[in-house]
Amino acid sequence: MPRKIRLTPVRLLVIGYLAVILLGTILLILPFSSKIPGRVDFMDALFTTVSASCVTGLILHDTFQYWSGFGQVVILLLIQMGGVGFMTIIFLLLKLSGKKIGLKERTFMQESVSAPNVAGMVKLTSTILLGTLIFEAAGAIVLAFRFVPDFGWGQGIWFAVFTSVSSFCNAGFDLMGARGTPFASLTSYAGDPIICLTVPLLILIGGLGFAVWKDLCNNKFRLRRLALHTKLVLVMTAVMVVVPTAIIMIAERGMPFGDLLLNSFFTAVSPRTAGFNVLDLTSVQTATVFVTIGCMFIGGSSGSTAGGIKTNTFAVLFLSLVSFIRGKRSVECFGRRIDDDNVKTASRFVTLYLLFAALGVVLICLFEQGKGFELTEIVFEVFSAIGTVGLTLGITPSLCVGSELVLSCLMFLGRAGCLTVMLSLRTPSAPAAELPVEKVRIA
Repeated sequence: MPRKIRLTPVRLLVIGYLAVILLGTILLILPFSSKIPGRVDFMDALFTTVSASCVTGLILHDTFQYWSGFGQVVILLLIQMGGVGFMTIIFLLLKLSGKKIGLKERTFMQESVSAPNVAGMVKLTSTILLGTLIFEAAGAIVLAFRFVPDFGWGQGIWFAVFTSVSSFCNAGFDLMGARGTPFASLTSYAGDPIICLTVPLLILIGGLGFAVWKDLCNNKFRLRRLALHTKLVLVMTAVMVVVPTAIIMIAERGMPFGDLLLNSFFTAVSPRTAGFNVLDLTSVQTATVFVTIGCMFIGGSSGSTAGGIKTNTFAVLFLSLVSFIRGKRSVECFGRRIDDDNVKTASRFVTLYLLFAALGVVLICLFEQGKGFELTEIVFEVFSAIGTVGLTLGITPSLCVGSELVLSCLMFLGRAGCLTVMLSLRTPSAPAAELPVEKVRIA
């Protein structure tokens, strides 16, 4: 008799993302989703849906020039659902319908937003939804001051809302193709204070993580009372803003200081999984490209709209190395000892992440053999996909179907989580007797 498959929270999370991708693909494949006459290509619809629902931003066609108003609305809804998590939307629907939210739903929600425990999930969900609404509305109002004068009231407000949601959800989709240049992102607003400050701030707030919001609000920003997780996230976020900004300013010097500071700040924050750019990435210095790859690799924080290995994961591994160098048996930080299981989980996650990234690079190199793409361009594309960033050095529209499928899988793994996907495939087995221990030489 076949064994019944248990629908665990991890499996439901993976299935939920796949269901959202299927629904989005069906909607985008409809003829009226595109401005181009005729049937929408299946791979175009699938790739765009995966990119939007996994809040990445890699595109095969310019969003404004290719997709109709209906298609743009579908993309925006996919971005919103991918950003706050589909379980958050389900929670909202259950709450509005007046149905009781049981332990099972709370457990699923905990897995969806990477909350530390199941207690207070209803309150946390309300905080997520309210906070998202407030920040996205505030961002849209500020951005409207720039877009309305440029595009008129109707289009300007729509562009402001779309850009604000895309920024807060760390998606990187834009509608700037309305200016006539496809794939230009926000390069026409380089040095603009409204754009270069508002968009990065939305990215940073969305990338902090919902648990961090709650901790900051509960403790009224009193740093000593904050949880260790929150402290690590805030410190790493500050480091990941200041250091890359300084390096990019040195690499891209030559423009007026004010523009240089704004553009460098934007370029340092955006690779934290957002995908916007104000500098033409095909013409920046090599140092900027490698800093960008590093930022895409680390990404935002756990339980946020961001991707990457996460700032807290990187911090735990770095602290583990520091503890080893200092000869300490445990990993310590801010007067606390980090659980050994956290260190092991961080190591496993980063190992899986790098293995999938390496496999993606190899496959795309094989698929695109003879096209003249440089290795740096392919590595950049892979880390942009698995980090759910959306930045590109310009090769995305030229990729073959095989490479598009590889990037789609990497985007899905990056959003659902490499470790989450692997755990969803694992079947529980009976405990076996422990085998004899034997040491292996390391380094």
